[in-house]
Amino acid sequence: MGLDYALVHLKYTIPPAILLSAVYAPLCTRLDLYRIAFLISIAVLSTIPWDSYLIRTGVWSYPPNAVLGPTLFDIPLEEIFFFVIQTFNTTLLYLILSKPLLHPIYLVKEKVGDKWKFVKIAGHLRGWGWVQNGGAHTYLGLILIWAVPFLVLLWSLAYQFLVQLPWTSTLLPIALPTLYLWIVDTLALRRGTWVIEAGTKTGWTLWPGLEVEEALFFFLTNCLIVFGLVAFDNAVAIIDIFTAHFPSRHELPLPNLLLKALLLPARAYDDDRVLGLQQSVERLQKKSRSFYLASSTFQRRLRIDLIFLYSFCRVADDLIDNAESPAEAKEWVQKLRKYLDLSYGGGTKGGDGTAIPANDVNRGVATMYVMNQFPPETCLSLMLLPTNHLAKEPLYELLKGFEMDLAFDKYHPSGQIKTERDLDLYGARVAGTVALLCIQLVLFHYPGIPEMKAKVLMADGHDMGIALQYTNIARDLKVDALAGRCYVPNSWLKKEKLTAETFIVGLKLSRPPSDFFLHKVEVIRSRLLDRAFEFYEKSVDAIEELPPGARAPMRVAVESYMQIAREMRNPGYVVKDGRATVPGWKRILVAWQRLYGPRR
Repeated sequence: MGLDYALVHLKYTIPPAILLSAVYAPLCTRLDLYRIAFLISIAVLSTIPWDSYLIRTGVWSYPPNAVLGPTLFDIPLEEIFFFVIQTFNTTLLYLILSKPLLHPIYLVKEKVGDKWKFVKIAGHLRGWGWVQNGGAHTYLGLILIWAVPFLVLLWSLAYQFLVQLPWTSTLLPIALPTLYLWIVDTLALRRGTWVIEAGTKTGWTLWPGLEVEEALFFFLTNCLIVFGLVAFDNAVAIIDIFTAHFPSRHELPLPNLLLKALLLPARAYDDDRVLGLQQSVERLQKKSRSFYLASSTFQRRLRIDLIFLYSFCRVADDLIDNAESPAEAKEWVQKLRKYLDLSYGGGTKGGDGTAIPANDVNRGVATMYVMNQFPPETCLSLMLLPTNHLAKEPLYELLKGFEMDLAFDKYHPSGQIKTERDLDLYGARVAGTVALLCIQLVLFHYPGIPEMKAKVLMADGHDMGIALQYTNIARDLKVDALAGRCYVPNSWLKKEKLTAETFIVGLKLSRPPSDFFLHKVEVIRSRLLDRAFEFYEKSVDAIEELPPGARAPMRVAVESYMQIAREMRNPGYVVKDGRATVPGWKRILVAWQRLYGPRR
């Protein structure tokens, strides 16, 4: 009886497990726990027969003074724990590196002549020959005949998805654990914690003390773990994006469903949904770093629908903002209204209050209208708006908000924003509506909330949207001024002895007219922020009333943006290039903190 092998775990495998667990804990979902248990079960069940054979045939051994003593099929319990802990650590590293990714955007149809289809791993037959011949290549051959069939199977199921993913989520979670375990194995071999018999190994080393067979073993086992995770995520991505094939929600898909998804012919993929999602993600990355960060914390179909909603709002806003004339902008508003009319025409309200489109005919007519009336690059974002989960009223209110923007011109730099009440109305239309729609999507994907409570949550979400809009206005005072717009109510400007015209002219200058003017700007910015926090404070507690799966992600979404307001409130903070920003490290820190719990 000895402690050498146990000490290997205490010193080298358990500490990384604790660290990785602490890093990933606030992000961990029930699906992640299921995935970890699924992979560990497969790893243990598939490795035990092979490892037991190696021990019984004398390929490797464990000195009695290096292990505690208890065994399973002649395998020391420390070794079985190694199967568990290696799979656990590599899986957690993969999950951490993959968390920002939205996997469905990496689904592609198989191309004719795809070179990756013909990539084969040829070591299996060679391995059989080495094992049959015995001698110095025995251990190497046994590694190959055990690992290669699993790799070939996983490759054949998910190779298209695997080669599309960024290397940071595939190669990196293979390379880092492999290098680390090579170092651990070198130390263990030198101490004699486990021994490879001289007659069954080649004697080649990767570096002094590390047998080449051991190096290959750890590399292939980490490949197997990552390939298995990729195949799992490939299946889940197919289930989540192709709702026509998988209409039911599956929080923890069973193995038979995962296999069904992987075996779905690539020709059956809905290219428009994948391409539309790719375009939407790209739009989100470019236009809103805060919400892009927050989106990665939402789960599966809810995340997809939220991104489709954001993309619709962004496209609609850009169509109007980038119009060459007010007349063209008004025409886009009318076309968007017509699209909603066609999508919702004759629809009824469901039990949760959301409007349900009348039938597929309506959607077909709406789709044809979009294809004929809108630029090609915008069509998918419009068509993929999840109208079957959303009430129509907030979308029409959003269009009214766009119309308020159209009231700004060189003769009316303050548009329709005369009073604080006008600004509240504007914020409600352009942001409160979007926040309300987000809550509706949450309630759709997490059903069971009583109707009265759902109404309260949507009302509070609406107020939170106004808070975010006030923050946005406070941040972009100069940017808006350069566009000839002043969202500050005339009543506020009058108090500072300013007009919309003088406010805009002063902000447009490369150098401010005076320190006194800058002081007035900061007074106004502070008042906007005060108003933002008024709406924030009265609605933030509602986040904790959301379904559990949406609470932490919603905290991240809100607090990532409100951190901009907090930065602007810091004494001495200077708005650079006309727009306040939050350093990347601080955005991540805030998101991390909010995943653990609400701000107190």
